[in-house]
Amino acid sequence: MVMSPEAFEQLVVDELDCLPDDMVEGLDNVVFVVEDRPEDGSLDLLGLYDGWALTERDRYGVGELPDRIIVYREPHLAACTDEDDLRDEIHTTLVHEIAHFYGIDDDRLHELGWA
Repeated sequence: MVMSPEAFEQLVVDELDCLPDDMVEGLDNVVFVVEDRPEDGSLDLLGLYDGWALTERDRYGVGELPDRIIVYREPHLAACTDEDDLRDEIHTTLVHEIAHFYGIDDDRLHELGWA
């Protein structure tokens, strides 16, 4: 799939707007970022939660930089065949990474069907 960075970012915003309020209202000091690829350049990683999970915030200090939820554009485009598929994958990635903020690990996400 081919899509401009601006159009992809708008899809991410649209999918964020579709998430349940109770899922996103609890996010504290978190920013959403779209990047082309992970640092290693691979197409294997669709998203990343970079920060302290809510369950580990006892180690969280005053003045901390915001946690980041990163959505990688090129891996999503490589994995999807059309815009509907892309929207679904972005949605799943957002839920997956937000779950990490709440302290849900990959094993549990896999059990729930979000990994």
